[in-house]
Parts: sequence; structure tokens; C-alpha cells
Amino acid sequence: MAKKAKHPVRTTEKTLAIVEELKERDSGRLTELADALDMGKSAVHNHLSTLEEHGYVTKHGTEYRLGLKFLEIGGHARNRNALYEIAEPEIDQIAEETGERANLMTDEHGMGIYLYRSNGNQAIDLDTHTGLRAHLHSTALGKAILAHRPPERVDEIIDRHGLPPVNENTVTDREELFDQLDRIRERGFALDDEERLQGLRCVAAPIKPANGEVLGSISVSAPTSRMSDDRFTEEIPDVVRSAANVMELRIRYA
Repeated sequence: MAKKAKHPVRTTEKTLAIVEELKERDSGRLTELADALDMGKSAVHNHLSTLEEHGYVTKHGTEYRLGLKFLEIGGHARNRNALYEIAEPEIDQIAEETGERANLMTDEHGMGIYLYRSNGNQAIDLDTHTGLRAHLHSTALGKAILAHRPPERVDEIIDRHGLPPVNENTVTDREELFDQLDRIRERGFALDDEERLQGLRCVAAPIKPANGEVLGSISVSAPTSRMSDDRFTEEIPDVVRSAANVMELRIRYA
């Protein structure tokens, strides 16, 4: 869990606030950004100009957008992640085997982060993308991770991020979530029954090397029409658990 800085640098905080605002808006004009952040236009302009000079922001007419230099940094961070390096070929394989979308998630600061995804020949486009952050309680991937965190860590995550509903099926009660996490540990996989996206089901398994620490999770997601009955509760769970086991062995003996 991230700790608050003892002596935060206000200039850095303002720059990051501008970056986050641009991400939320996709693009923004100087006046819009200044009003949204309750900052002076000259101050916002100075931050934007500095970001633009270093390649982190681009300007198109009167609108500012995030630059692709963030993609370079994100790609570097991901490629330095040992889990991604080991998991990528397995994710591709289970996508090909099932014909559906296969996903890899890890967690950071109490949020889930999609590290990689691979599409089988029947996979449908979703709103997820590499680098997307999601609340752990709202996905099978996240619940597979939470189930193998100490209860006190799960409480910390809930206290910090809450249990916001993504839709009417999302678990939003702490006690109910802990009951689900108990069942996940017992059977070795987690289910998302339209809890994040209507019409979509997902099955996930944790990746736990010998030391017991969970490094992340993998999943297969598909429309409910293709993820029903035994495929949802037996076939796909066997696929993701088997793939997770292969990853665990590779991490263990790497």
C-alpha cells in the first residue's frame, strides 16, 4: 500500500494533477484545465509548456493532449516486470486454445493493473487495455489476487479505495466479499458473473510461486452465451489453473 509523502512537492503534485486531468478529458484547452483544477492560467501554462518541451504533452491548435512518451515509459516499466516476461507466451497460448480473450493482471497500490491481454479468434473488443487500472473487487482477476492477500491488507485496500459498484452485480458489501474470497481460496479460481460488464463472464486463477506470495492473476473472459454451464465452472477454470501452474514453475526455477 502506498504511503503518503512526508514532505510532498507541491509543484510535482500540480504537474501530476494536470496530467491526470488530461487523461480524463483526452484533451483540454488552457482555460478549461485551469478552471477544472482551480489553478491560475499562467501557472497551468507553465506546467504544460514544460511537459511539452520534454515530450510528455503535445499541442494541437489550442488543445493539449498527453504525448506518446508516456507509452515509452509504460512499455519500459512493463518489460522490466518479470511476471509479464514469463506470462506473455502462456497468455497467448490460452487465448488461442479457448478462442477468447486472455488477460494478465497484477496489483499496485491496491488497484489492479492489466499487464497484458491476448485475443483468440472469437474474442470480442472490450473497454480494457494494457495499463488500465481497475478496482480489485470488481473483477475475477482482482478477486483472485485479493483472496491470497492477508485479511488486514484486504481491509486496508477497502478502506482506501472502497467497494464502488461498477454495475448492479458488483459486490459492494465487505462481508460478502470476504465470503467470496474464502470460496476462491477453496476452489482455486475466481468468477466474475457480469460483475464488471453486463453480458460478460470471466474466470481467473492466481499466480503464486513457492513462497506463497501472489504475484498476479490470469483470466479468460467471454460473452455469457459462450461461457455457460460446465464451461464457466469446470472447463475454463481448468485451463487458467493449469496455465497459472506453468507460470509458477517457470518463476520458481527461473
